[in-house]
Amino acid sequence: MREIVLDTETTGFDPHKGDRLVEIGAIELLNHMPTGRTYHQYIFPERDMPDGAFGVHGIGPDLLVPPRPAKEGEVTLKDKPLFKAIAQEFLDFVGDAKLVIHNAAFDMKFLNAELKTHGFRELPWEQAIDTLAMARNKFPGSPATLDALCRRFNIDSSARTLHGALLDSEILAEVYLELIGGRQPDLVLAPVGNTDKPSADSDVSDVWRPTRRPAPLPPRLTDEEAAAHAAFVDKLGDGALWKKFD
Repeated sequence: MREIVLDTETTGFDPHKGDRLVEIGAIELLNHMPTGRTYHQYIFPERDMPDGAFGVHGIGPDLLVPPRPAKEGEVTLKDKPLFKAIAQEFLDFVGDAKLVIHNAAFDMKFLNAELKTHGFRELPWEQAIDTLAMARNKFPGSPATLDALCRRFNIDSSARTLHGALLDSEILAEVYLELIGGRQPDLVLAPVGNTDKPSADSDVSDVWRPTRRPAPLPPRLTDEEAAAHAAFVDKLGDGALWKKFD
């Protein structure tokens, strides 16, 4: 099962009022495990950057009014591609995989607004898995922000001084695994000697599965122990549970 953990950064809250995407970050999971494949892209939004949005993610100091040089940790966007130039590459990476997103409605409306504007296919809403809704359902009444969930699950988010789409995706992947019960639900053992990373093209038949032994293991019970057990069961009478397994 292939999933994409995804996050975006934007110039504001509403694409229908002129706000635009400025960053996409995504992590590929296969059977709930990171494969090492990622997608990351900064995008030139063709507009200015509001102070409020800049304070959240530190992207686009050259888009502020007035513009200024970038400081450490800040990203300029003037030399980054337009969304229409990267849209097909993004769609190819996503494919038909489920999209794991924290507050999915926000990111999906921005992605689909950009895709629709530039004539690309939109992402179906049912393709998204909303971890915010998952967290609220699992922990009703408790804070469900990404930072709060990191504290709950003891996930290190110390590098998250500013929001960043790829870093937030990496953190969200860990949170998602905890929300679904850790890595055990789909734990799969790789074939012995196979150190290749799983990929989206992996065939399920290549995954190791247990098989019956060609010959049963010899019993470890001694004759004396077997005789003692039989004598004990006889003392229990005809209704003894053990006699049903003879």
